[in-house]
Amino acid sequence: MFLTRRAAIAAIALAPALAAAQQPSSGGVAVEQPWMRAAIQGGTGGAFLTLRNAGTGPDRLLSASSPAARAVELHTTVRDGDVMRMQPVQAVEVPAGGSVTLRPGGMHIMLIGLAEAARPGATVPLTLQFERAGAVSVQLAVQAAGASGPVGQGHRH
Repeated sequence: MFLTRRAAIAAIALAPALAAAQQPSSGGVAVEQPWMRAAIQGGTGGAFLTLRNAGTGPDRLLSASSPAARAVELHTTVRDGDVMRMQPVQAVEVPAGGSVTLRPGGMHIMLIGLAEAARPGATVPLTLQFERAGAVSVQLAVQAAGASGPVGQGHRH
C-alpha cells in the first residue's frame, strides 16, 4: 500500500506538467518535457525541451520570453578548439512531421537575470514564439543544478 500511495502522490504532482507538455498548439507544435536547471536569483538558468511538429509544414522557434527573467535567449553550444562555448542563434528549425530536442551541451534556452531563485520542485513560466504556430506557453519543471534531464527520464517501472 505504501508504494501505491507514493505512486499516486507522484502522479498527482506530475499531472499538470505532463498535461501542459503534451498539448499541441493550433499550429501543430507540441512541447514535451519542458524543464530547467536550478539557478540563483539574478543568475542564469538553462532550459531544455523537445519540440514535436505534427504539422504538414516546417516551423521555426523564433524567440522565448519569461516574466521570471530579465532576458531569454536561444543558444547552441559549439566547440572552439578544446573549449565548448555558447552562442546565440536566430531561430530553431522544427521540420514538418519531425522533432528537435533542446538539451544540455547542445541547443538550449537561457533565462538570464532571474527575478527569483529557481529551486528544484518549482515551475517557471516560459512562452515560446513560433513563426507559424504563434505563442505557446509552458511551465518549466525546475530540476537540480547539475541535472542532465527531467525527473524520470529513462526510468521504467
